[in-house]
Amino acid sequence: MSGKPDLVVRGGTIADGTGAPMYESDIAIADGKILHIGKVIDSGLEEIDARGLLVTPGFVDIHTHYDAQATWANRLTPSSCNGVTTVLMGNCGVGFAPVRPEHHDMLISLMEGVEDIPEVVMREGLPWNWASFPDYLDALSHRCYDVDIGTQVPHAALRVFVMGERGARREDATPDDCEAMAKLTAEALSSGAFGFSTSRLLQHRTAEGEPIPSYGAAEAELTAIVDAARQVGHGWLQWVGDYGTQIDEEFGLLTRLARRSGLPVTLTLLQKNSFPNQWRDLLTRIENANADGLKITGQVRGRPTSTLMGFELSENPFLGCPSWQELAPLNLENRLKILRNPSFRARILAEPGGSPEQQKRLRDWDWLFEFGDKPDYEPEPNTSVGAIARRLKKDPASIAYDIMLQNEGRGILYHPMTNYSDGSMSAVFEMLGHPNTLIGLGDGGAHVGIMCDATDMAHTLTHWTRDRQRGPKQPIEAMVRRLTFANAAAIGLQDRGLIQTGMQADINIIDYDSLNLKRPEVVYDLPAGGKRIMQQSNGFKVTMLKGQPVWREGQPTDALPGRLLRAGM
Repeated sequence: MSGKPDLVVRGGTIADGTGAPMYESDIAIADGKILHIGKVIDSGLEEIDARGLLVTPGFVDIHTHYDAQATWANRLTPSSCNGVTTVLMGNCGVGFAPVRPEHHDMLISLMEGVEDIPEVVMREGLPWNWASFPDYLDALSHRCYDVDIGTQVPHAALRVFVMGERGARREDATPDDCEAMAKLTAEALSSGAFGFSTSRLLQHRTAEGEPIPSYGAAEAELTAIVDAARQVGHGWLQWVGDYGTQIDEEFGLLTRLARRSGLPVTLTLLQKNSFPNQWRDLLTRIENANADGLKITGQVRGRPTSTLMGFELSENPFLGCPSWQELAPLNLENRLKILRNPSFRARILAEPGGSPEQQKRLRDWDWLFEFGDKPDYEPEPNTSVGAIARRLKKDPASIAYDIMLQNEGRGILYHPMTNYSDGSMSAVFEMLGHPNTLIGLGDGGAHVGIMCDATDMAHTLTHWTRDRQRGPKQPIEAMVRRLTFANAAAIGLQDRGLIQTGMQADINIIDYDSLNLKRPEVVYDLPAGGKRIMQQSNGFKVTMLKGQPVWREGQPTDALPGRLLRAGM
């Protein structure tokens, strides 16, 4: 080693991201990169004692929705405070560029409907100091963050930019429309976008309830876009879609596009209650496609997709009750005064829970669980609200009501919606062990009032290597590799994800034995005083980006070395 290091990490137990066995060593860092691994004789300008602590590369989160937050915030929490040092946004076909001034409201409606970011927050916070996709990247490039950020070309925004109302109404694109979208895609990729994203998921709707503009887009349109991507020569196609009874048609389309483009394709892979075994079919198809020379990955989450319900949150089992309308405009303090009133409690418990759709979504009692101070994402089915109600011979609505009144009205109900069809996460274990899957889908920056799955990466490390009681676990080294190098390599980042000499010094120093997620809480720190769910962890001692500590002991530092990343540059 030559040269005095800026920082030395002493004696940590290193899981280096390769999946190789852990080892103890010092790490010397200089100029934002790893200078030396081994015994470090020289003192650093700063020293961190990591003896007895786990040292990993910073986590790389390939599925976030910080597209709006990144325009007004410097700290991309809750990802950055939970060990993530690189994020990829622009997923699911939604985003804010390219855009014409007359379409601002349309893109806000899309993001509000698909990703549950309140309209008033975006209207207050988005500066709209861009039009083209290169303009958007330029605007981001002038900002500083506690993570590095990359983004993708969103299909819905592209379609609206080219076709206007016709695109929003999902009319077929003309040949001229297809040519224009292809040209804009090439422009975006050439300026640094990491890929093209689209959604064919009927569940993805605008705030007005209409399907997303990209839903059902014709093969000719998608072919023109992937042809343009192929010509640029980098990036991937990020795909979320419905399969169900249309699996042959949808997967056939996806594989034709993958073969034509020669680019990697990543698709959302979840266990859905409506088709609880289809994820295995999809994995088999993915495996066969890769054996045939394609590059397809299933993007999985390390736990269920879940919503959180409570009297302070955006959803609870009483939203459909007439009496709830008295409470909806009130802040939590004033809500509690009424909620604690026995006569109000009796009245709202006697009311129907709204439409059949609302009751199915909000009152599925056998799939609602109390979310305690140590959150359990794989609860036993016999601990559900429904199971407790049957044992106690009580109304499940009254049990839910009382749970949410706990903790000064901040009690939370947990509702696993995917990856839990058999009452456990056994499907997730198989997904995580498959060579053709990546860990993503945390949705950081989205669904701010009903979920906080951006903490999935921290939870994946603890649950699957240490805490799981209901089945087999995974080695720490294998899980760290998936959270770091595997994701970085998948999106073409060769300078991070490994603790190796010459790599960017994005590093987590973790008290592994005490690493645990805290209870989620509501904070009101979005533009216009908007609320969101925040969740932090105990156990992250230091998270550093480019050799600079950006978080220490759960608190941010003044350092903001994160910048926009441009693919292919």
